[in-house]
Amino acid sequence: MKISLKTGIALSLLPQILLVRWLATKPEWVENYYSQGIYPVTSRAFRFLFGWIPFSVGDIIYLSLTIVALAYIYRNRRSILINKISFLRDVIMVLSIAYFTFNLMWGLNYYRQPLSNTLALKESTDYEELVSFTKSLIAKTNALQNKIAGDSISPINIPYSKSKIFQKSLEGYTHLSNEYPFLEYRTPSVKKSLFNTGLSYMGYAGYLNPFTNEAQVNGLLPNFRFPVVTGHEMAHQLGYSAENETNFIGYLVTASNSDIYFQYAAYSYGLGYCLNDIRRRDIAMFDALLEDLNGGVKLNFQEMSDFWANYENPTEPVFKSIFNSFLKANNQSKGIQSYNAVVSLLVAYHKQHPL
Repeated sequence: MKISLKTGIALSLLPQILLVRWLATKPEWVENYYSQGIYPVTSRAFRFLFGWIPFSVGDIIYLSLTIVALAYIYRNRRSILINKISFLRDVIMVLSIAYFTFNLMWGLNYYRQPLSNTLALKESTDYEELVSFTKSLIAKTNALQNKIAGDSISPINIPYSKSKIFQKSLEGYTHLSNEYPFLEYRTPSVKKSLFNTGLSYMGYAGYLNPFTNEAQVNGLLPNFRFPVVTGHEMAHQLGYSAENETNFIGYLVTASNSDIYFQYAAYSYGLGYCLNDIRRRDIAMFDALLEDLNGGVKLNFQEMSDFWANYENPTEPVFKSIFNSFLKANNQSKGIQSYNAVVSLLVAYHKQHPL
């Protein structure tokens, strides 16, 4: 029996999934032939294609496809109810195409070798090491806040536009690549999302569009957090998919910047994760460490807390749950908690490179 093209594409979804699962067991192959082979070529090509455009092409594509899909369903609602099997096949066909494109354009990076292997870092969850490192981070963050503000009580306001922060983040990557050539970043395509308010209500600071390779950053974020999130999304463009790894690269590239405001943004960012980790383990130690923070640093942390509180809504947990499931389906077993796993990378790195 002859199989139609639509049916053939739909049926290809299962072997695609099996192939990706098999590749997940071959991280060396993925690293050598995809993450360091095919992907750098395709990613730079798409950044060259779309990077010069001042707005997010990917956001426009997402919006257009959503409108087209809803319009199609509305216009054909009666036919869909009558031909449910054909409609289901068409949906699976679209999913098959999207799955293939996603993995070819970016998704296989989820199965590459860990960044800790590349950097020869031995991660540790030792509590005493964490506390010791957190105290060093507090001292570093307090010193930078005091140096910028001239006192210990004033919050730091990074005096740059979002576009300037994008530019200075590129400078940070240039500097960092002198030490780690594999983090060289060229052909920029970093933009504010067209849907900043929507991202805020969903609880997202940014995202990478895997189909256009545009790094999207939530333009409503306070400047206090904007440099590290920019560095994080640019790390995704370099082919690092694990959220703990892109958190770490975002921290590292921002801390490596010669600009003192960027350094403050980086160290306070890392400090926030470390304090949260300690709070989950020992609330008394957390309270004691919090007492050592300068008032200005606390106000900056409060600024971020107030920002997200302004966008709290009943749908946010739903979007977080969807993203959590997406991460778990793509080789990040801890799901959304993988962001917090940056702490072990920070501790391991600064054992080799003390603050």
